[in-house]
Amino acid sequence: MTKDLIIKNIGLLKNHTSINYGIKTKTEKFTEKLFYTLFDTNAPLSESIDELEILFKEISVIACKKPEELCTSIWDKFLAKLPEVLLKLNQDASFILDNDPASNDIEEVYLAYPGFYAIAIYRLSHELYELDMLLFSRLMSEYAHRITGTDIHAGAKIDSPFFIDHATGIVIGETAEIAKYVKIYQGVTLGALSVSKDMKDAKRHPTVEEHVCIYANATILGGETVIGKNSIVGGNAWVTRTIPEESVVLNTTTTDVKIKEKK
Repeated sequence: MTKDLIIKNIGLLKNHTSINYGIKTKTEKFTEKLFYTLFDTNAPLSESIDELEILFKEISVIACKKPEELCTSIWDKFLAKLPEVLLKLNQDASFILDNDPASNDIEEVYLAYPGFYAIAIYRLSHELYELDMLLFSRLMSEYAHRITGTDIHAGAKIDSPFFIDHATGIVIGETAEIAKYVKIYQGVTLGALSVSKDMKDAKRHPTVEEHVCIYANATILGGETVIGKNSIVGGNAWVTRTIPEESVVLNTTTTDVKIKEKK
């Protein structure tokens, strides 16, 4: 097969799509610029916000599925939400500092904690999700996923303060709901019991009430599953039903230790 024929065949196979890959790289640039604007003390706010507006509107041209005048107005709505989002993120950072003995100061949380970064991009992408900018929000959350190893769907409802420690391998689904003062460790999944397209508008993911701690690699599944407040879910636990308040959930698998025989 000649090069020209290969090119022709590729072109024909691409004709059914209208993908503009530039939106992906622009969204990543926007995400980093937004994080810098909100958290760097030296960031020139007026200038940075103007730059963010330009990027936002460039992305919206591709990502917004509404009439042009509605797409243009979304930036103003998103911008108006930023002070409220920043307030929540400051609460999240303080909660992390207060609960992680390894944290030395608040600057360390903002600069070096992948869990905080994942929470920050979730909260920002959630505002886009609420404004029906679904592709834009998904691209932001997937960027954070790639950077931190934490996959939080922008549609999840997570109150503040919230603490993610170590971050890697966490999955939080679209219809998950998490109340205040919840702590989650690496490898935790808040997922669906089953997956089919006709469940798109259903509550598929768990609800976690206040002051719950979920330890590493616990899996909690199902839209009707509720973890009652002040409960602890131990590491490697598998939960598919509601857990009452003030409960401790343990994986009962035991590990035996044997002493090696001396030769």
